Amino acid sequence: MQGNRSRDTSPELAVRRLLHAAGLRYRVDYRPEPSLRRTADIVFTRQRVAIFVDGCYWHACPEHGTSARTNAEYWSAKLKRNVARDADTTARLEAAGWTVLRFWEHESPVEVAREVASTVRGLPS
Repeated sequence: MQGNRSRDTSPELAVRRLLHAAGLRYRVDYRPEPSLRRTADIVFTRQRVAIFVDGCYWHACPEHGTSARTNAEYWSAKLKRNVARDADTTARLEAAGWTVLRFWEHESPVEVAREVASTVRGLPS
């Protein structure tokens, strides 16, 4: 499990490079709400935008998610808890006034960066 990165994944780095090249500055692996013990991958604090780039396996992507072959019962329950935690995180952040954007790792970094930039630039700072 130590080999599984929680930050600086390849899809996340690709999106961050594009956002930085577009002139946007952000926080990385940051708690949008200090009282909530959960971190977003990319956070724009002034605009109150939290971005999550979710891995297909760990967050049970409907297109690319797979089932574990060994210890399937444990992993199935674990992934269900991850999905429930994701929904809870989104709901809590939105209730606190944050705009939450979630993307899958298989989505095009160019499209993700374009949507993030559009959202961030469309909100007052």
